[in-house]
Amino acid sequence: MDAEAGPAMAIAAAVWEKEPEAQAKEEAESAGDALERLLASLPMFTLASALAALPKNSPDCAFGLHMSYRSAFQPKRSMEVIMFTSEEPTRFGISCLGSRLMAGIEELAQSLGKVVDNQNVSLLDAAESAGYKMHPEDLHSVFLKKDSYSAFIELHIEQGPILEKEGIPIGIVTAIAAPASLKVEFEGNGGHAGAVLMPARNDAGLAAAGLSLAVEKHVLESGSIDTVGTVGILQLHPGAINSIPSKSHLEIDVRDIDEKRRNDVIYKIHRSATEISKNRGVDLFDFKIISQDPSALSDKSVVEAMEFAAKQLNLEFKKMISRAYHDSLFMAR
Repeated sequence: MDAEAGPAMAIAAAVWEKEPEAQAKEEAESAGDALERLLASLPMFTLASALAALPKNSPDCAFGLHMSYRSAFQPKRSMEVIMFTSEEPTRFGISCLGSRLMAGIEELAQSLGKVVDNQNVSLLDAAESAGYKMHPEDLHSVFLKKDSYSAFIELHIEQGPILEKEGIPIGIVTAIAAPASLKVEFEGNGGHAGAVLMPARNDAGLAAAGLSLAVEKHVLESGSIDTVGTVGILQLHPGAINSIPSKSHLEIDVRDIDEKRRNDVIYKIHRSATEISKNRGVDLFDFKIISQDPSALSDKSVVEAMEFAAKQLNLEFKKMISRAYHDSLFMAR
């Protein structure tokens, strides 16, 4: 094995024994995912990583895929190496686009023709400009049949400080937290910052600020370190220093390994939004749950295989929960 592949790929390679007859076959899916397939005698497993689509994306999500290709080993099981597209995007608001489609989510395939970004560019037009001409009717071709894979492994950096802080090279994920995203809009009365006195104001910006603090409060009140909440977007209109905000827009991310606990936090956020609108004399113009995905548990056999391989290679590891969006969340379906 290539020494540059690192411990994560060493473990993945150690789990499946060598098979000299394996041969490579490259494919490209219509959703923009890239596949390389090693054909062998036993049922197929999959090794995957992803490219995120954050505004200032770093290459670390592609690192796992690079390691997959760098490792010159031949598995006993047939293997696909997949690079998923748009794991945690912000442009179109759809996370894990490639894996959702491969998991056969019919509602998504039907809705993609209508999805646009904040510049009114459709997802299909954006895909075509990037070299992937898609027709909505073609998306069904990427749907996987049940039991297509015997196992699915996703290589990823931690995206957090725990492993680096503790000096441990390998994290073995036992579960992926259940993520949810919300969009909230308040509408109040604008006016000149000097001319409208404080008692007469219905400030949509202060309503947004109050809800941001309420998100933190409800998350902490859950009593669990696994509950997290983030106000990642807060926009004010008209956005001038001398103008009282007449509108505010928030986008909120709530995650927890316990789906019920997460949903309780969402309920409390909605209750707070309603109370804030009444107390500040502004309208709660919109409160929308954009996505509310379930959590996923790692299969016991895969976790045990990772543990065994790490021990065989004398690599220290830590079992942990992942709270980031991952394509494994949907491939687990």
